[in-house]
Amino acid sequence: MKHIPIHRLSERAGIGVEVRHTSDGGKYLQEAQKLGAHRDDHYIFFMVEEGHGSLVVDFEEVLLKRRTIYYMLPGQVHHKINNSHIEGWFLAVDTLLVPKDFRRIFENQLLLQQPYNLDDKHYQQCHTLLKLIHNHYNNNTESVFYKDIMHSLLNSFIGMVACGYEVLNNTGKKQQRPSQIMQDFKNILNENFKTQKRPAAYASMLNISESYLNEALKNTTGLPVSYWIINEVMLEAKRLLYHTNLNVKQIAHEVGYDDHTYFSRLFKKTSGVTPLAFKATYRK
Repeated sequence: MKHIPIHRLSERAGIGVEVRHTSDGGKYLQEAQKLGAHRDDHYIFFMVEEGHGSLVVDFEEVLLKRRTIYYMLPGQVHHKINNSHIEGWFLAVDTLLVPKDFRRIFENQLLLQQPYNLDDKHYQQCHTLLKLIHNHYNNNTESVFYKDIMHSLLNSFIGMVACGYEVLNNTGKKQQRPSQIMQDFKNILNENFKTQKRPAAYASMLNISESYLNEALKNTTGLPVSYWIINEVMLEAKRLLYHTNLNVKQIAHEVGYDDHTYFSRLFKKTSGVTPLAFKATYRK
């Protein structure tokens, strides 16, 4: 494998939405197992009704328990879905259908997002909306306003989930300036880490000083800009080492280093092992 496969929603759903329940036969989970480790070019939401399951997202095991919601962002590598005891919902959504304010909440963390536990009221609201979405998705395809109704129902559900995560993460419109800077930094980091490694460049993109960006990130995460740049680079390198057959030199170029020996030294410094040792350990 030369590259990590990308699961494209447009190949399965022409309206930018796909919704399934485990009672549908677990078709998505079967397909995901066949696909193996992959990225998606869209958002995915899981809501567990009963039982439990697990999946691995960027080397971290995520446990999905009864009455929890979890989402995956476009680009995150995931695999090994264990659903032998789980009942619930799967919802795939084109990024364009997720309003900007909701995306800000979902994408506001530099570290991996966590499942959200639903109280009775929130669970019933989300469950009702998912049933409406599922019913409309499968039964009203000839309706004149099929897409409009689907997108309205979808917007309501995503809004409910975003509201829950807003409370969980203590974010929102009243957030302080450092938190907003952290979120903006993450967005541009995701788009530029392969080509831009200098903290000053990110500060320039945000129209603030490098010292202010550093201060903002230290206040919100406890760590400086340089740490998060290298962290993003090394996470992508680990994905490629684990999930592809690219060699170290190819991976170094893929993440933006012409000098693969320098890349290898940096990898060992940040990860504690060489790239080859990491590959050998994780691919046993």
